[in-house]
Amino acid sequence: MDTKRQIRKKGSMRIDIISCVPQLLESPLNYSIVKRAKDKGIVSIFIHDLRDYASGKHKKTDDYSYGGNAGMVMMVEPVYKIIKKLTRQRKYDEIIYMSPDGELFDQPMANKMSLMRNIIILCGHYKGIDQRIRDHLITKEISIGNYVLSGGEIAAAAVTDTIVRLLPGALSDETSALSDSFQNSLLSPPIYTRPADFKGWKVPEILLCGDHDKIAQWLDAQAIDRTKRLRPELLDDK
Repeated sequence: MDTKRQIRKKGSMRIDIISCVPQLLESPLNYSIVKRAKDKGIVSIFIHDLRDYASGKHKKTDDYSYGGNAGMVMMVEPVYKIIKKLTRQRKYDEIIYMSPDGELFDQPMANKMSLMRNIIILCGHYKGIDQRIRDHLITKEISIGNYVLSGGEIAAAAVTDTIVRLLPGALSDETSALSDSFQNSLLSPPIYTRPADFKGWKVPEILLCGDHDKIAQWLDAQAIDRTKRLRPELLDDK
């Protein structure tokens, strides 16, 4: 199975996430692999509270929709202020809006994004965002699936986690990410660990034989078979 992909140039990646509810991002981005990558200086993640850029006594970031449609809409002014502040300080490869009607996020997209230096992710909330934000400030729209969440924070956390684990040094074994599901458009083969026999449930003998070439061939065949059974659409482009 060919799992080769480009490796990003040396240097830390920066991800700026803009949210009306930044508390939703604190837990998923401060534990496990993402936290370790931050601690190592591999990635810097900054979460910005959109209310800090809102005007007025109540720091409103939303208002009623023109035309009388149901639901509140995120206002253009605070989003404009934070994005302009960030883009004056550095160049960004992408300014992303997490949207149900965006391009469907997948592993090849994550691989490409892991090569970037700086990205901004805007989390939608309420009914959505003022269309002028999408027309004039956003460079890419991403969806994590054909369903609607209460806000873009969970989606942004998923995208961030997927990208960060691909950065060199984020995983203790850098080759591990290259054998994950969806790399090379295949699902991962079955995996096992000790004991080799648990209550009569045995690890396949091929994995214990010590012949790495035979094991690799078996794993490739298992990956293809599993993909054909469970996600045959992934093989359409192969």
